[in-house]
Order: sequence, then structure tokens, then C-alpha cells
Amino acid sequence: MNGDWLLRGRDGRLSLYRLSGDHVLCRAESVPSGAWDAPRRIGGEQRLHPVLAVGQGADHYAHLVSWRPTVDGESGLVHSTHFRPALAALDWSPIGHPNKKGRVTGPPAVAVDAQGRAHVFVRNKGGGLSMVAQKEKGGWDPWRDLKGQGLHEDLAAVSTRAGLVEVYGTVPDGIACWRQPEPGARPVPGDTLRVPVRPGTLRALATSEAHVTVFFTDESGDLCAWRSGAEPVVLLPAAGPGPVAAVGCELDGLPCTLLAQRAKSGRVVFAAYPAEQESAGAWWTESGEPVEPDARVALAEDGAGRVVAATLSPASGELRLTRRKAEPGLALEAWRLL
Repeated sequence: MNGDWLLRGRDGRLSLYRLSGDHVLCRAESVPSGAWDAPRRIGGEQRLHPVLAVGQGADHYAHLVSWRPTVDGESGLVHSTHFRPALAALDWSPIGHPNKKGRVTGPPAVAVDAQGRAHVFVRNKGGGLSMVAQKEKGGWDPWRDLKGQGLHEDLAAVSTRAGLVEVYGTVPDGIACWRQPEPGARPVPGDTLRVPVRPGTLRALATSEAHVTVFFTDESGDLCAWRSGAEPVVLLPAAGPGPVAAVGCELDGLPCTLLAQRAKSGRVVFAAYPAEQESAGAWWTESGEPVEPDARVALAEDGAGRVVAATLSPASGELRLTRRKAEPGLALEAWRLL
């Protein structure tokens, strides 16, 4: 899973996406902040590889990307759009291969610009970055080779609050990034951060009108925050492996960044601090009962503006969810199974 798999739709209802065998399941609230419907398969009958990227634009449409088997030994990428949780998603549509044809080259990442166009990124077989983007009036542009070399498989794609697309990837000596200089333009290389980074720990979040903050774990095990044009800042020790979940929210009237991760204890931990003010400090607070060892955490805001957290175990399919209570601070309701 790459991207935010817990999303709020344009009707205020939450939905979540997960892999199940060779297909994708979606669950959604029957009404905002209400009960959850049963899981349903989305995208048609197409068989998929066990990989999924999810992105969402300002219109709240969900864009999903995966790999599918094609001919023997080869695969291609497919895309689906889910306009509202209550509606059926579009069937999977093929969008090609970064090298025209071949095997899976790495997990994709997807971000959506201000015009609602999905931009799909994936490592190519040469170790560089390739991209394909939707046209504003339908269809897809040709695949573009954005160059680069030595990319690891994990990518973090994000849209700024102005709707410009950015993508980050780890390389042997740090983090490489590409940014759109203007709407509809080809992303171009930006700053490269030269610092040892643990692959598979990138998370990017638009934290203000001007900046995207990239979170990553360094080789010493510290969770760091980095914005273009500045040095990375150590926040606190990473609680567990993989990327943190992150969301911008308002806590007690103050714009904040909220982080969450599964800790080594098995419990979910949370840390919050004023947006882009890492110097204020942050610390982990545990919540709930231990979850499965492979559980991933997601964060979102519901239709009432309350923070919601969910955990998902890919192996067992176990889903748990909690919401912020209507009181000061970050008090959470009891976790419940979905």
C-alpha cells in the first residue's frame, strides 16, 4: 500500500481501501460518522498483483493504481477512479508500462493535481523515475522518463496545497525529488538531500501553502522532517519500521501535524506538534490494545473535522478504528473492530 488508504469523500463519508488476494476491497460509512458497509470489490474482475497506490485530489475523488499480469512474465499498470464512496468505482483501465513492456519494476505512487489529473510515478527498469499523467479532457499523455538513477522501490507522491505535484524517492546517498514548476508541466529535479535514509520510510505531507514536509527514518533510527531549502530536523525516535502516517489537523485552535505509527510494543502511538514548528518538540503517546505485527496505520479527518485513525493488517484483514473525542487535547474513543 502506498498513499493514504483512509479517505474522506466529497459527501463527508469515510472510505478505506485494502488489498485482498488479487483484487481491491473498499469499505465506506453508510452515512458520515455512521456505521460501515460491508466490504465490496471495486474496479471490476481484473486480477491484480498485490500492490496498490492511492491518491486523492481537491475534488475528493480517489485514484487507485496497481499492476496487473498481461502476457506470460510481463505486467502493466492499471488505474481506477472512485468518485464517491456510495458509487461503484470505474473498472480498471490499462495505462501501460514505463518501459513499454516488461515485468513489474516497483510499487507505483499517485498524486492528483488541482485540475483533478492523476499523475502516476514508478521506477523504471534502469533505476530512474518514469511518469504518466491524465489529460484534462480525458485519456493519458505518453509516458515520460524523468531520469535519475539508483532509485529504491519506494516513492512518496504528494500534491501541494496549490495543486502542484511532487514526488520523492530514496537513493543510496539520500532523497531525490521532482517538482512541477507550474500546472501541467513535467516535474523537474529539485533539491537532493544527502543523508543516510532507511528505504521504505518516506512520507510526504503538504503542511502549509508554501511547503511540503517529508518524514523519514535515518540510519540511526530517528524520525526526521525535511523541507526543501532547509536542513532535516530530528523529531523523535521512530516508533517502528516503515513510514509514519501523517495528517494536518487543528488541535485546540492550532494548526498541527499529527503522526502515528505501530510501536515495537504492538500498540499504536501518536505524536502532535504545531505545523512546521519541529523545534516545539514531539513525543509518542500509546493508544489501544496491541495490533497485528504487520498492521499499518492511517490518519484522516471525518466529515465533522475530527481526527480518525485506522489500523489494517494485510495478512489477517483485521481493521480497527478510533476517533478523537469532542474535548480538548487528543483524547481518543475506544478502538473498535470494523
